[in-house]
Amino acid sequence: MENIALIDSFSEFKDEKFIDRVTLMVILEEVFRNTLTKKFGTDENFDIIINPDKGDLEIWRNRIVVEDGKVEDPNAEIELKDAVKIEPDFEVGEEVSEEFKLIDLGRRSIQSLRQNLVAKVFEHDSNNTYNQFKDRVGEIFTAEVHHVRSREVILLDDDGNELILPKDRQIPKDFFRKGDNVRGIIESVELRGNKPRIVFSRTSPLFLEKLFEQEIPEVFDGLISIIKAVRIPGEKAKVAVDSYDDRIDPVGACVGMKGSRIHGIVRELGNENIDVINYTNNTQLFITRALSPAKINTLKIDEEEKRVQVFLDPEEVSRAIGKGGFNIRLAGKLTGYEIDVYREGAEEDVELKEFSDEIDDWVIEEFRKVGLDSAKSILELEAEDLIKRTDLEKETVMDVLKILKEEFED
Repeated sequence: MENIALIDSFSEFKDEKFIDRVTLMVILEEVFRNTLTKKFGTDENFDIIINPDKGDLEIWRNRIVVEDGKVEDPNAEIELKDAVKIEPDFEVGEEVSEEFKLIDLGRRSIQSLRQNLVAKVFEHDSNNTYNQFKDRVGEIFTAEVHHVRSREVILLDDDGNELILPKDRQIPKDFFRKGDNVRGIIESVELRGNKPRIVFSRTSPLFLEKLFEQEIPEVFDGLISIIKAVRIPGEKAKVAVDSYDDRIDPVGACVGMKGSRIHGIVRELGNENIDVINYTNNTQLFITRALSPAKINTLKIDEEEKRVQVFLDPEEVSRAIGKGGFNIRLAGKLTGYEIDVYREGAEEDVELKEFSDEIDDWVIEEFRKVGLDSAKSILELEAEDLIKRTDLEKETVMDVLKILKEEFED
């Protein structure tokens, strides 16, 4: 097999893996030198000449001419009788350069060389892909669905690079078919062995922020800044925005006339309900806005514990908590405070913690997380709604209802 034939057989890598010919030649030289060293113990007496323009490669072995029968190292020395066959004028002590053919390596060495060359080309391609994408972490990106699996979706970009969209990074309402274009952000890039793993995400709050940048010119231009975004993917999100220009209404600019600007973002996120909130350094006002649409009467803030007690009329409690407890959970994430909801005027109510001798503390905590911290706040709701909001087992909820009802009956 001629040297040039081996190079030509790997031309597919240059085309498929986008490796330029010069780089391919460098890889070839490295692999050839490793093979020569393995075969002869050294590559120091070999010259490898590469012509990247023509795409050819020559290997020349340099040996010293010695008297016939005096060869001690066949790789470094050549008998005079063999040297004169190459050039009649050679004498003892001179250096002979002879072109080395691949076939002289032997079949096994050639097969090993080919395998090493394939590995080096793919390693180079993987390193290029890793370096390309590691600097794009956090960027919005579009790729095409190549294969849908139960635990992940495999995507390909325009250059054939593979991206992974795990199940837990998909919005619950997402449904993909082969060939669909999907938008998300590049969440992480890591090398596993020699293969880069590029993780794609549609559930990250950063994806929501990047959609705002892409869809709302004032955000893209920096006239409106996103202070923080929090999400329960596919269900609800809250975004705090601000503008240093008093002439710009950041909420109005983001939402648009009749929701025209934010509609595309909502649709992209599977009809996720997005509340856009005007940010303020006034903590009390910010918490009040975060709990919208509920109307708050008073607040008691504990800065040390990062907790706030919110007092509202009984009919406002369900609005503050929201469907599935989403509103109060997101308000807490957005503001950084644990929010406890209290009903004003509920004089006969009893705090849930008073039942700790009958109800396990972890059950009380589950109710408290969704703003249900008193007996009446629980009794006002149906069992089905309580199960959905807290994710507690039906049997547990029914036991709690029984205990609370007996208290008030007594």
